[in-house]
Order: sequence, then C-alpha cells, then structure tokens
Amino acid sequence: MKKSLLLVLGILCLALPSLAQKEYGLKFSSLVSDNLTLENAIRLGLENNSDFLTAQQEIIIAEQKVNEAKFRYLPQFALQGTATWFDLDYPMVLSDSVANRFLPGKMLNDDNRFYAVGVTATQYLYSGGRIHGTLKAARANLKQVQTRYETVKNQVVLTIKQAFAQLLYAQENAALTEDIYQKAISWNKNNTDVWTQIQNRSALAQLENASSIAKNELTKARLAMLVSLNKELNSPLSISGTFSPTTLEGDLARYNLWATEFRPELKSAIYELELDNISIDLALSKRYPDIILNASYEKLGTQNLEDVNKQISLAVRLPIPYNFSEQITQKRAEQKKSELKRALMEDNIRTQVALSFENMTFWQQEALNRQQTYQDLTSLFEKASKNASKSGTAPLQAALAYLHAAQDYLVAVKENHIAKAQLEWAIGKDIE
Repeated sequence: MKKSLLLVLGILCLALPSLAQKEYGLKFSSLVSDNLTLENAIRLGLENNSDFLTAQQEIIIAEQKVNEAKFRYLPQFALQGTATWFDLDYPMVLSDSVANRFLPGKMLNDDNRFYAVGVTATQYLYSGGRIHGTLKAARANLKQVQTRYETVKNQVVLTIKQAFAQLLYAQENAALTEDIYQKAISWNKNNTDVWTQIQNRSALAQLENASSIAKNELTKARLAMLVSLNKELNSPLSISGTFSPTTLEGDLARYNLWATEFRPELKSAIYELELDNISIDLALSKRYPDIILNASYEKLGTQNLEDVNKQISLAVRLPIPYNFSEQITQKRAEQKKSELKRALMEDNIRTQVALSFENMTFWQQEALNRQQTYQDLTSLFEKASKNASKSGTAPLQAALAYLHAAQDYLVAVKENHIAKAQLEWAIGKDIE
C-alpha cells in the first residue's frame, strides 16, 4: 500500500509545471475602471478574494510548522542564571522555573544567598521514529494545505470565468437588441394602413421589450461581475474579450488522465491518506524507547561563582501508554476511511469530467451550427436594411425573426464559454 502511494505521489511531483493550472498570481492592482481582459479580471479577483488570501496564509503557517519540526533534530539549549536569598531550617528543592535547584540550608555556612549560572543541552539520540514522523506529518500537512489553496483558487477562477462570459453575452445582446429596435423605429414611419400599423406596433413593442430585458440582464451581469471581483457594487466596470465559439480537440480519456494529475481535491485525498499512514507509524513508534543525551555546565556559589558543576547523562525512557491498542485501531479505521473517501473522490471527479465534456461537446457543436445561421441572416439583414423596401409588416417581422436567431446564437456562445470553464475546473487546468 505504501509503495503504491509513494508511486502516485512521485508521478504527481514529476508532472510538468507548464501543464498545470495557469498561475495568475497576485500582482495585478489596476483600477477596476480599466478595460479588463479575462486574465486581468482573474488576477484582480484573486487579489481581492478573502478565501484565497486566507488559503495563502495557511500555507505560510504550514511552512513554519515544517521548520519547527526540523528544529527537533537539533540539540535543545538552555541558558539560565539564578540568584536566591533564603532562610531555611531544612533543605529544599526550588521549583522547575528556577532549574530545580537543591538548597541544603544550614550546610552553606549560614550564608543566605546562592548564585548560579549555567548552560544545558539536550539531544535525542533515538526516538523510535517519532521526530522523523513528526517532520513527515508536517510536510504532508503542507502539501494538503497547498492543495486546499489550489482548490480555492480553481473555484474563484471558475466563478470569474462564468461571470465574465455572462457579462460578454449581456453586452453583445444589449447592443444587438438596441440596434435592431432603433432600426425598426425608423422603418415604421412610412406605413399609413391601419392594419399594418397595428401589426407593426405589436412587433415594435416586442422589440422594445427585448431591448429593456437585455439592458436589465446587462445590469445584473455587471453586478455579478463586480461581486466575483469582490469590488464595490457602484464601481465602474468595463471588460473586453472575444465573443465567438471556442473549440477543443481533446477526448474524454485525455481529460480524465489530466484530472487524475491536476485536480487538487484528489491530491488532497492522497495526502490525507499519507497523513493517516504516518499517524499509524507514530502510534506504533510508542513501543520504542527514547534515548536522550543531556549535558550541563554551571558555575555557582554563595559569595561568588567560584564552584563548577559539570555533568553528562544518558537516559533511556520508555513510555507505557494505556490506550496503545485503541490508538492503533483508531488510526487504522481512519486510514480505511481515507481510502474510501479517495475512491469516492475519484468516481466523483470522473463523473464531473464526463458531464462537463458532454456539455462542452454539445455547446461547441451547437454554437458552430447556430453561427452559420447567424452569419447568413446577418448578411441578408444588412442587405435588406440598405436596399429593400421598408413598407408593410415584413420588415419588422423580419427584424423579430433575425433578433431571435441572433439571440439563440449569442446564448450558444455564452454556454460554450461557460462549458469550457466548467471543463477546465473539472480537470484542474486551463486548456489552451
């Protein structure tokens, strides 16, 4: 079991950094009124996201715990000086805070003062693997914290990508509906027949409603974008990006393989299993003794520091815990729980990748199909706008039909971009 776990961890560590999720960093501090691209929007959103910044601080804390565990390999030094005034009828031992000093009382020639200064060093020569296990646990915890950081980052990036695609769609839709509505107003001026005016007025009202709805959707999309960037809701905001179908060449097997390599939740489950294995080793290490080397040098006396004490001690200490067997059983149960959790995580990730891939495949093809229809109708609509007669009900009915087809295309492009963002989140990396 341990060998297979180490093999998986080795593969994860050797994965090429260039294939991992793009590192957007936290160096973007532009004003939000700037014309944001998707990449800059992601950087700005990460810079302002409290969950992401908290995850960064957790990494710093975990790194310091690793350093702290390394120090346990080094000898522990203590430098202490004491000055004691006493009046004793019987010998006593001072408290631990003043080095457990023994005072024999009257044996000190009736002096009521005692001074001492010294240094001690304690070194663990053998600890049954407990010190090494503590360091391994700290390093595994650091890896797990780093995967939580990646998980938070991926979720923030997904939210921003979805909001960005929604805002791009809302901008295109609002501009399109307003343009068609204004053209329809100008085309309706030359009709004198009452029946024609009734039909055209109804069509014009529908175009006006579509324009109002599009403006409302634009307002809400801008607010959602500001929320994803964690900015004030009254902040100015403008974005720019290519709003056209995006296509992918990969297959489901490749994306499942990438998800196994790059999905941080799966790495977290693996590191949790590693921590459980280390916990079992630490529990088993209680069967072995500690071998401790202690040395001290001190100068002491009643009037001055003229006397010297030197000592070197070798101690063997064997802890005898009452709950040893219970701890082993508990740790093995936790290990089994982590194995089941990891297996469930793998199944969930494969399901997410499959659903996202299917969604992306559908909207990719749908966007391309609707694009051809949209381009054909756009060419005909522009030609009719310039040359065809504007009398009768046909122009406004054609404007309505063109608007519906154009909006269907814009929706397909929006869903295509969102599906790509969801697939990238599902596999844990950006797809160029």
